[in-house]
Amino acid sequence: MKETYDAIVIGTGITGGWAAKELCENGLKTLVLERGRMVKHIEDYPTMYLDPWDMELKGHTSEKEKARQLKQSRTGYTTKKATKHWFVDDIDHPYNETKRFDWMRGYHVGGRSITWGKQSYRLSDLDFEANKKDGHGVDWPIRYKDIEPWYSYVEKYIGVSGQALGLPQLPDSVFEPPMELNCVEKHLQSEMEKNHGRVLTIGRVAHITGNDPHEGRGKCQFRNRCSRGCPYGGYFSSNSSTLPAAERTGNMTLRPHSIAYEIVYDPESKKATGVKVIDSETKEKLQFNADFIFCCASAIASASILMQSKSDRFPNGLGNDSGELGHNIMDHHLGAGASGTIDGFGDSYYKGRRPNGIYIPRFRNLGDKQSEQKDFLRGYGYQGGAGRGGISEHVAELGYGAEFKEKILEPGKWRMSIGGFGECLPYHDNKMTLDYDKLDQWGLPTITFDAEWKENEYAMRKDMIAQAVDMLKKAGFKNITTRDHVRAPGIGIHEMGTARMGRDPKTSVLNENNQIHSVPNVYVTDGACMTSAGCQNPSLTYMALTARAANHAVKQFKALKNE
Repeated sequence: MKETYDAIVIGTGITGGWAAKELCENGLKTLVLERGRMVKHIEDYPTMYLDPWDMELKGHTSEKEKARQLKQSRTGYTTKKATKHWFVDDIDHPYNETKRFDWMRGYHVGGRSITWGKQSYRLSDLDFEANKKDGHGVDWPIRYKDIEPWYSYVEKYIGVSGQALGLPQLPDSVFEPPMELNCVEKHLQSEMEKNHGRVLTIGRVAHITGNDPHEGRGKCQFRNRCSRGCPYGGYFSSNSSTLPAAERTGNMTLRPHSIAYEIVYDPESKKATGVKVIDSETKEKLQFNADFIFCCASAIASASILMQSKSDRFPNGLGNDSGELGHNIMDHHLGAGASGTIDGFGDSYYKGRRPNGIYIPRFRNLGDKQSEQKDFLRGYGYQGGAGRGGISEHVAELGYGAEFKEKILEPGKWRMSIGGFGECLPYHDNKMTLDYDKLDQWGLPTITFDAEWKENEYAMRKDMIAQAVDMLKKAGFKNITTRDHVRAPGIGIHEMGTARMGRDPKTSVLNENNQIHSVPNVYVTDGACMTSAGCQNPSLTYMALTARAANHAVKQFKALKNE
């Protein structure tokens, strides 16, 4: 393997795959570094076809297995037998918590693009202007118009199933055909519009549902086993889409088992010259050089690499003139909402395993008096869905005979559940630091988290619950129960903000093109770059920003070569 490339991409997940694709398709010889193992599309999805009875303990993990993934199992779903191989061993890959932080990680080619929820929503100027208007954080250096064409570019490529709504707070995308709401979801949709003037729609997800060709990928089969790896390529992942596209160019060199830990800075040129790597298998230290470097390792990992990249010019980490590197950690807070049953619809059911739920777009603090709230800033959306219970309520009784056999085939009552998905404000004191007294097995510092929800998030949660109850009640639902499961930051698996974009180098790490202000040949395009969180799932924005930044780098590269 040669040591000098046109570009280096650190990470192979949602953003690393996009950076690799764009750079390689534009002719740059690109080294793509992944700290974990190789995962090949289809070939390396061991549980993609398995049913619960095909796995030990009906798909549940043993106590011995749980002991090695105590933090990874905090979600309740990441470490089932079907998916546990996609998440790290906490003993081998430790981190520290001043305050609890649920850091879910996957170290392998494709990263969390294999296991993400596929929910794909655009941010709007309501989000890009929020910090400036209410004084929290710093102003985004871009607006919706700057990223809008890149949203469209990405959506056409990945395939986003959904429905146009014409809402200014949730701009429409380039859509594949929408998945179908079931009868109870349609009922709530019509009642919400009538009673509240609010919108309920099917979730916008990165699934192919139409007949337009997507190279190497097939349509969604409605198996709802996405997080195991999809052999059909029905949903978007790096493994099924962007990395194969980069591979086809002949310009990509993919190197797994490569832990990037430092970006090398040259004080004379005032640019980065390369990346230092530890081979995770041999522990050999290597250095690879390039004209441009893309940090796409995830918000926490990219910040960690930059913080470890110390020099006389940057004693506190590469590009950290502002002191903001590692600060302003954001996530989405969830677990607050309500559920209820409804009479009727007994002659209706649904077919298939729709890998998607409903979405209720933000309706608070939209910039008008009607939606303005005095108790909290920003807003939230809801996700959820309706279904029918059944077998479990009968099996518990261990009944016998013909009557029992008939009953277990009868579905139970319809139940509707909606849960809030709220924005977290950017707080400087929500941060990560490096602990050089607690080193990992490769001699690198471990990460310590010190972040928490604050007053604004807790006030918002009260409204999430109250409005969920009100919407269900007015739509005729009964037996309404509420929930407020306050979990730590990280549980939304949308960590972001550790190297934020901004207009002023004194208060931000990155400029409007995702370049480090003081080291312009280093781009950071994963969740680290986010200046505010919005209440929408962020991966679509990460991808659009990455495509935009990569094409900016291509222009810089060509200009450099023509000098």
